[in-house]
Amino acid sequence: MKASLLKTAALAAAVCVCGTAFAADIDVTALKHRVDAKDAPVVYMTTDISPAGFMRAYEALNRIPSGKVAVKLSTGEAGNTHYLQPSLIKDVVSKVNGTIVECNTAYGGSRAQTAMHMQVAKDHGFTEIADVDIMDADGSMEIPVEGGTFLKTNLVGKNMANYDFMVVMSHFKGHAMGGFGGALKNISIGVASADGKFKIHSGGTIDKMDSWGALGAYGKNSGKEHDSFIASMAEAAKSVYDYYDHGNKMLFISVMNNLSVDCDCDGNPSEPDMHDIGILASLDPVALDQACIDLVYAAPDSKSLIERIESRNGLLILDHAEEMGFGHRNYQLVSLDK
Repeated sequence: MKASLLKTAALAAAVCVCGTAFAADIDVTALKHRVDAKDAPVVYMTTDISPAGFMRAYEALNRIPSGKVAVKLSTGEAGNTHYLQPSLIKDVVSKVNGTIVECNTAYGGSRAQTAMHMQVAKDHGFTEIADVDIMDADGSMEIPVEGGTFLKTNLVGKNMANYDFMVVMSHFKGHAMGGFGGALKNISIGVASADGKFKIHSGGTIDKMDSWGALGAYGKNSGKEHDSFIASMAEAAKSVYDYYDHGNKMLFISVMNNLSVDCDCDGNPSEPDMHDIGILASLDPVALDQACIDLVYAAPDSKSLIERIESRNGLLILDHAEEMGFGHRNYQLVSLDK
């Protein structure tokens, strides 16, 4: 089916491009941070949400992983069906000879313990396409946070030390506390050990997993404590980015489908109420998340997701990440559709 998605003189005027059957109609001239500057990071985009489209997005980045490759994604809470489907990503996972990596949750649920988490990964089909490593099964590893306001160190899964390169595959969506989840959340909360998750959620004040009641005001969705959590996610993301040679040993792919206001960590998420958009890829996680945000804001059916993002001050993560200097909010958008 044809979807009139990308419309801009910079992308050959109004062009009808092939996409998914549900691709939203978006005018990219409305994308706030899209620029034509040649020194801006490139974000590639296809509306083809398929294994072929996913492979095309990966290949556009022209960065070949080396050594032992971690593929970071969310295995999804039991009961959730919005996570990245193994059938969509398996060709790229195989091509990079990757190991799917995750860390245990800190909020309970079906993925709080390694054995249960592995069972969910199996139930959701991930063990059929690759080995799966719960990186904090044996505890945490401390890595430095350079230039952080709230975090001086970050606690990540101990097994992260075993990997030379990280391919970050994110399902872009809303989030109950963060407002939205994309590449930055995936390499902050997603890579943090269970203890590290508490450290991020508490703005650096708690470095060991405790009951959620211990978070107090930090467990709320607004206020200065909440903002310190959002900013701490940016700081934790930077520490992982720096760990992998300042991002030179990473690449990022995000899929904008099943756009619920809730995260894949929710076992009973709200149903998506907007159209699928596409697959985006970049070497800059800040630019990638910003492009996804811009597309949401330009979509005609995104009212509920925008409300979720703004009610949690979710855009603060992009502000703080750019302030810390490990990514750029302005980007070039390059269509991979013919």
